[in-house]
Amino acid sequence: MMAGTLAAIVGYASTFTLVLAALTAAGATPAQAGSGLMALCLGLGVLNVAVSARTRTPISFAWSTPGAAFLLTVGEPSGGFPAVVGAFLVTALLIVLTGLFRPLARLVAAIPASLANAMLAGMLLTLCLAPVEAVGQVPAMALPILLAWALGLRFARRYAVPIAVLVTGIVLAITTHLPPGALEGTWPTLSFVVPGFSLDAIVRISVPLYIVTMASQNLPGLAVLRANGVIVNPAGPFVLTGIASGVTAVFGSITTNLAAITAAICAGPEAHPDPSRRWPAPVAAGATYVLLGLGASLAAAFVAASPPILIQAVAGLALLSSLATALAAALADEEQRLPAILTFVATASGITVVGIGAPFWGLVGGIALLLLLRRPKAPAHAG
Repeated sequence: MMAGTLAAIVGYASTFTLVLAALTAAGATPAQAGSGLMALCLGLGVLNVAVSARTRTPISFAWSTPGAAFLLTVGEPSGGFPAVVGAFLVTALLIVLTGLFRPLARLVAAIPASLANAMLAGMLLTLCLAPVEAVGQVPAMALPILLAWALGLRFARRYAVPIAVLVTGIVLAITTHLPPGALEGTWPTLSFVVPGFSLDAIVRISVPLYIVTMASQNLPGLAVLRANGVIVNPAGPFVLTGIASGVTAVFGSITTNLAAITAAICAGPEAHPDPSRRWPAPVAAGATYVLLGLGASLAAAFVAASPPILIQAVAGLALLSSLATALAAALADEEQRLPAILTFVATASGITVVGIGAPFWGLVGGIALLLLLRRPKAPAHAG
């Protein structure tokens, strides 16, 4: 139970600012961003409790951190935040279809891991530069946060990012002055957003968000479970996370998926030495997510009144380890190194061609170069 509680707190504290910043960058008001975070936490709470208690297996769920990082780089599409919500619904539908149709799942799984990681690294790069930029813009506020994070890495590595988030909260409480009435109505409420559908939002958001969620969260999440002896038929979790993502999307929430990093806490020996008794960890994580969701509106109010670069800096610190892991995986195979680098730089460039964003073109370019450089197999000789 303590392992599950820890997993939820670490997952939430590490990147909730990223979720709020991403929703705001996509055109959400502070109230809508708070509603999105609350709906996300409630959805995760229900999924974690229901699935783990029903199956007696330590299957855990989280939000798409790479997806939030991607959304932060896209900006507000034509049609505003309602179009973003419509794009979230399309992504949810694609995830459900992946669970229902095996060929689609195999197609996603066929994306070379090096290119998927290179695309992820390219999306994370801009955000991971934010801590350095924050030092240049607001050094008095950014340096204490960086120092707390560095000391956390040295003495309590697992808690480094939560410590940085705590120090950020203290800095903001001292320096940020909320406008009059900003805290009125901060009791958590869900705000329904009427979805709008535009080709621009679907092409720029839905497809890249789907690929990122599947390649960087769901597939690694299955691998973590498998490494801990938990064999799961992926169809069920894909359909469930797709449905949950669709339900919470109309309240402004980003995509829900299998946990990857925190899954190791819930499914590993840290939860319990006996693998058959690890399932209560995700149940505890789910209950914790529900409690954390009650503070979403207050968190959104503070984030809205804070310097944007400072919030991005905290999110960047949380994603540095993800960037390092993605780069290492992208460059591990020497034969695929150049296609991976092409994917990385194209994605990091932020280009938009015919209305389609850089992550898609980075992946297409990497696959094209990989196919071009692939050496034909030598014919087998008889005798």
